[in-house]
Amino acid sequence: MILLLAGSILTFVIARDATIVTPHPKNEVYYRQKYNSGPNHLEDFVKVEPLSVIKNRDVVHQAYDYSCGSAALTTILRYYLGRNLDERQVMEGLLHYGESQRIIQRRAFSLLDMKRLVGALGYPSGGFRATIDDLKELDHPAIAPIHYAGFKHFVVIRAVKGDRIFIADPSLGNISFTLHEFAGKWDQNVLFIVFPGSSKPINALELKEEDMRFIDSQTLSALTYRQFPEFNEAREWSIQNELERQKNNPDGTVENTRKQLIYRR
Repeated sequence: MILLLAGSILTFVIARDATIVTPHPKNEVYYRQKYNSGPNHLEDFVKVEPLSVIKNRDVVHQAYDYSCGSAALTTILRYYLGRNLDERQVMEGLLHYGESQRIIQRRAFSLLDMKRLVGALGYPSGGFRATIDDLKELDHPAIAPIHYAGFKHFVVIRAVKGDRIFIADPSLGNISFTLHEFAGKWDQNVLFIVFPGSSKPINALELKEEDMRFIDSQTLSALTYRQFPEFNEAREWSIQNELERQKNNPDGTVENTRKQLIYRR
């Protein structure tokens, strides 16, 4: 009897310890995902990240209006080749190895400046004229000049998947275009590729599952003009707020009692 009781207590302790769940860090949101139904279902917690985190992951944002080139190159060096450099260091390197006087005059970096810097760092590189079909066969990230929103701009082409091209933009973060849209923005069909040489790239710029979650232009346009219904709670608050405002009317139609406006912070 004593052995049976001891075994039951031991079983209870083991089961209790097995069910202890380490609390999630603060300011992180997790979604409970069930994989099957029934009394013995399996479940897991999936971390939910803000769109701003996903959009800006593994992209070096330009510090200045004219520094898209240095930011694009820093993105390649850090997230493809694994070099722990920031944009300021890359800018200083471009000024040192590039055509410094011309850089100052045009307030921008050129692909030639980039080639000289990465050569000094020990990486082979090259500029190429390419076609849309060539982009589909890319096996390295590439820097491309584009015309966008009335400006000349450098972006990093991560990959092409289906009819979309996925880009790390130093200004906008991770975005995508259809190939047709990109063809209209691509400046002279130029690509600049930095090759890893004998070192193995870390390739954090490789496409991930969340990169595929885009909304096509047609759906986005439809949602723009869609009128979403009001939630009951919001409507109730709106009515209450209007009644409170009426208490300020000088005609005395609404009793001027205590006012309480409801709003969401």
